[in-house]
Amino acid sequence: MKPSTDPRILSLAAEVAKSPEQNVPVILLKLKEIINNTPLGSSELKKIKQDIYCYDLIRYCLLVLSQDCSRIQGGWTTISQLTQILSHCCVGLEPGEDAEEFYNELLPSAAENFLILGRQLQTCFINAAKGEEKDELLHFFHIVTDSLFWLVGGHVQLIQNVLQSEHFLHLLQTDNVQIGSTVMNMVQNILQINRSKRAKILLKLKRQKEEEDNRLQLQLEKQRAMRLSREVRLNMLEIVHPGQVEKHNREIEEKSALIIQKHWRGYRERKNFHQQKPSLVEYKAAVTLQRATLKFLAKCRTKKKLFAPWQGLRELTDARRVELKQHVDDYVRRHPSSQMSDVASRELHSQAQERLQHYFMGRALEDRAQQHRDALKAQISTNIEQLMKAPSLKEAEGKEPELFLSRSRPVAAKAKQAHLTTLKHIQAPWWKKLGEEAGDEIAVPKDELSLELGTLFIGGTKPP
Repeated sequence: MKPSTDPRILSLAAEVAKSPEQNVPVILLKLKEIINNTPLGSSELKKIKQDIYCYDLIRYCLLVLSQDCSRIQGGWTTISQLTQILSHCCVGLEPGEDAEEFYNELLPSAAENFLILGRQLQTCFINAAKGEEKDELLHFFHIVTDSLFWLVGGHVQLIQNVLQSEHFLHLLQTDNVQIGSTVMNMVQNILQINRSKRAKILLKLKRQKEEEDNRLQLQLEKQRAMRLSREVRLNMLEIVHPGQVEKHNREIEEKSALIIQKHWRGYRERKNFHQQKPSLVEYKAAVTLQRATLKFLAKCRTKKKLFAPWQGLRELTDARRVELKQHVDDYVRRHPSSQMSDVASRELHSQAQERLQHYFMGRALEDRAQQHRDALKAQISTNIEQLMKAPSLKEAEGKEPELFLSRSRPVAAKAKQAHLTTLKHIQAPWWKKLGEEAGDEIAVPKDELSLELGTLFIGGTKPP
């Protein structure tokens, strides 16, 4: 679906078409407010520039700039603002189907009009008598040259048109210091743009040449490999009996097909693994978050039940209240309460307080133990993930193996025991291994084990 035209541009184009010729320059100045209120570099600004070009508002600006300055309402103020509007509209514009007309006719015409305006301002500046008038004309000259530089910076192909223009040569031949310095600064900036353009072109050509060299090198390697393969096949055919050639070729084809299938399956499985790896990580993260959330909600519900105040019986009618009160009175009449002294009451109260204190202390210990168990589970899970991601012994560098030392003394002792047992069994003479079979456990004397454990290093602890 084609996007709709901006209503501001539509109304402005209608106003330009209906207004008399002398009011058109002032109406076109409204484009500056529309462009300034749109974010720079956004898609909305590109769409606005396309609408301005489609409704020929850029051509209206060119026609106004080609007129006599004295006939334009607002004079040089209006003209300088129109040059800014024209340069900003042309830079970043995508003309679409009219690209050839835009690049070959409209842009060179705009650059030529800017140079003509600069030459006219130069003449007015030289002929001006008052200092204030000179400052104002110099300010307008700066705006026109800046607009020209902005246009050339967005379309570097205009550099050749600008440098070959007679009006540009006339600007360079001025005797005024201020005008001359402004023109020379513009020339320097234009040359820097041209130099950067050449550098980009050279870099692009260099990259293309490198890509072409790599492609040719790859092609030569493929041809060399094919030639070697054919030479090997010819040598094999010379050795093989003529009656076995077809069988030999079939075997080679089967081996080649197996190699291709093996590499393809390996590539496919690696690709699937890499594609599924983020999903597995996300799944584990989701499970962890869900587990933590469910535990938190369960704790909140438990606390809410414990500390929730009693809100009375719900949906209890008057008849039900009378019936319950009668049941209570009957129970009290059948089971009269025994009299209790103040001393016994205080003692019973103190016992209840002690039991409550004991209960709450035990509950705190249970909570602390549960927290310790949760921490151990989290530590075990972290250790498992680290072991799964651990590099192989060939790839391990520096102190990476020390990160996987166990902080548990029983585990470290068992590992040390197994290691020493294996070493002693390997170093034992052959006659001690007679009668042993693969898979038999190797026993180690307790005294040797205790001696070794005296100097055992436990990962995560300081040596004595």
